[in-house]
Amino acid sequence: MGSSDTPISSPPPPLQQREAVRADEDFDLEGDTLREECGVFGILGHGDSATLTALGLHALQHRGQEAAGIVSFDGTQFHSERRMGLVGDHFTDSSVMEKLPGNSGIGHVRYSTTGETILRNVQPMFAELNAGGIAIAHNGNFTNSMTLRRQIIEQGAICQSTSDSEVVLHLIAKAKQKDSAARFVEAIAQVEGGYAIVALTRNKLIGARDTNGIRPLVYGEFEGNPIFASETCALDIIGAKFIRDVKPGEIIICERQMDGEIKVRSQMLPDAGPERLCLFEYVYFSRPDSIVGGRSVYSVRKRMGANLAAEAGVEADVVVPVPDGGVPAALGYSQASGIPFEYGIIRNHYVGRTFIEPNQRIRALGVRLKHSANRDQLKGKRVILVDDSIVRGTTSHKIVQLVRDAGASEVHLRVASPQITHPDFYGIDTPDREKLLANRFESMQEMCDFIGADTLEFLSIEGIYQAVGEDKRDPNNPQFTDHCFTGDYPTTLTDLDKSGMPTRINALLKEAI
Repeated sequence: MGSSDTPISSPPPPLQQREAVRADEDFDLEGDTLREECGVFGILGHGDSATLTALGLHALQHRGQEAAGIVSFDGTQFHSERRMGLVGDHFTDSSVMEKLPGNSGIGHVRYSTTGETILRNVQPMFAELNAGGIAIAHNGNFTNSMTLRRQIIEQGAICQSTSDSEVVLHLIAKAKQKDSAARFVEAIAQVEGGYAIVALTRNKLIGARDTNGIRPLVYGEFEGNPIFASETCALDIIGAKFIRDVKPGEIIICERQMDGEIKVRSQMLPDAGPERLCLFEYVYFSRPDSIVGGRSVYSVRKRMGANLAAEAGVEADVVVPVPDGGVPAALGYSQASGIPFEYGIIRNHYVGRTFIEPNQRIRALGVRLKHSANRDQLKGKRVILVDDSIVRGTTSHKIVQLVRDAGASEVHLRVASPQITHPDFYGIDTPDREKLLANRFESMQEMCDFIGADTLEFLSIEGIYQAVGEDKRDPNNPQFTDHCFTGDYPTTLTDLDKSGMPTRINALLKEAI
């Protein structure tokens, strides 16, 4: 169901204020992009489960770089290791992996945020319940998590994190069913939003997907053992077989019997609907080599670029991607337009955490820490710069200036997705609506002037739908979750107030206490 309380855009600030925002807005080495909350992986019944889980998480590292965790079960007890940082920083260490024995495991990678990071929010979450131990990891957001949290605190629960996964653990603990799987189903039926969840009990691996299929989850098999993962690239890295996508609203329960046989059963939540996968999986989040919703992410991104060339072509000498996200779209644009493709910008992949909170001298380098101009391919040329998306526009301004400083005679910025006009509440880290570039200006020309390009164009909503194989968007029954572009939210937004802004967590918790 869509939200009827769509807020109205406020007028743009005066030009001098816009310049101040462009100069002083945060120093962001991750670029002007949206960030995905996390990736999940789980396997049941394999003797090397922790290693396979670590490999799967490594393949999903693009979905979260802040922290990683693994929970394993050895037939008697659960083992948990959670760390801040990248998977390879910790889970290639034999001393860590030795602490994760067992033939079943689940894992999680968490996205990078600004501000304080705390280990207690790192997943998987684990709890000992009267039905036995259970570990949970999830990707996405529950749009009623604060409401549920307030309710369980009022009933006497003690919450030790701000993670949605902990809310699920409390709901499972309160469930009236006796079987662990039935308790899980009872709990999940109470949550709203977009999510992909993996859970591990003493003898079960469970995978669940929200009723609209907003967040992706795939079901696979390795040497006869069931696997759940956020993307197919996590299956590919270990040589596992892809079986199918988990359906919207589906809960798949894999149970190990006393004789070692694994039985798999499935049930649907009563309000499961047709799939509305988030379009940003194709625009940015998923790895190019993944198959999402039966479509090659790489091929979809190339078609986005080709459609962009057809819609917003301009005479130029070279097509240059903003790496790495803009590469497939730039290739598609180049092939469709006949304009040569060149790597005019080189990305430095080795910017470490030392630079996350830089001193003033490092801050002055700005975007050049991560991107360098390939002057030989830019000097004296009319450049079409292709990016996958623009959020606030601050980094786009710096990239355009970088290309100009390298000697480009013209810079035409082309964006392989529509304008982002609305925030996300399903697991994407988006700024407040008034900070989005498309809401800060009244016209395309004003946005172009802010960024500093000669021209600026975005892919249309029709163009992105055609890239994923649809003739057009059905306004009465959209085939995908596209609220960031249209304001059409596919679920109720229980934790939002009437102004459309997220309810403040601290105020809500204070009220609950």
